[in-house]
Amino acid sequence: MLVLTRADVESVLDLDALRDAVAAALRELSVGSPSMPPRIAAETPSGGLLAAMPGSFPELGALGAKLVAVFPENVDAPTHQAVVVLCDPRTGTPIALVDGTAITAARTAAASAVAAQHLARADATVLTILGTGVQARAHADAIPRVCPNLRELRIAGRSAPRATALARELDRLDRLDGLDLAITTTTDLATAITGADIVCATTHSPDPVVRREWLRPGVHVSSVGFNTAGREVDADTVRHAIVVVESRAAVLAPVPAGANELLWAIRDGVITADHIHAEVGELVAGTRPGRTSADQITLYKSVGVAAEDLAAAQLVVDAARAGGIGSEIAF
Repeated sequence: MLVLTRADVESVLDLDALRDAVAAALRELSVGSPSMPPRIAAETPSGGLLAAMPGSFPELGALGAKLVAVFPENVDAPTHQAVVVLCDPRTGTPIALVDGTAITAARTAAASAVAAQHLARADATVLTILGTGVQARAHADAIPRVCPNLRELRIAGRSAPRATALARELDRLDRLDGLDLAITTTTDLATAITGADIVCATTHSPDPVVRREWLRPGVHVSSVGFNTAGREVDADTVRHAIVVVESRAAVLAPVPAGANELLWAIRDGVITADHIHAEVGELVAGTRPGRTSADQITLYKSVGVAAEDLAAAQLVVDAARAGGIGSEIAF
């Protein structure tokens, strides 16, 4: 069995190849014949979760599962820590154990980028990222790769020092990558969102950080935050938006699989389940349209699904084997 550490994963992970792999996996999820039950989780007294996310994807050639620990109050360790196990789809034999912490960060942002390809306006110039953590950093890497006209990046967070630190890091990397983004920071969410063309919410906030009155016509919103006690996006935004998800079954399942943004809006009579316009995989496959007018508000609500993890793990394992990376152990 091949064992890959976080450093191994990061050394072979190609973000553009990952985006393509995630798109293919989401396409199979929507129009293929995979098996992917909703996420389940055990809760700890401190408010942490240990979740299991299995899946079988014949077209991808992947069988496996992710175990992810979500401890939002962590300070000296990541809030999301994970491992992914890949098995031989013919025999079920475990063939790889892969660090899933780096994979979770990268695949979440890659899926947001796939959604943005179909839902963001081609002339988008202003990107706002809400949050200053791992997903904020990952989205700052992923979204400009598919939105080449971006010229301004706004970072909004509760902590001004953390927002400034992230902006400085991104500014250095942007220069190295030849990008031309003017990066600003703020602690005021309304200021950050007003006039933005793309808004990426990457927080653990129990209260909405995206509100309809702050959104301009034509904006694309990506929400990847998860909090069992709340929601990142208010109901009015959900009601007025073209809503796209990874999996209808996943977002409408009870927490810890589902999305409170949609479940609570349905509970309160704001929308029905039919308000979900499409799955990302349907956009990729061309069986459902994405944005159809410049003034539409579009919302991609992510809950994270095993399809993304297995696609990323399979990509990493193939690259590691080709490069002689990792450790082989007897199992």
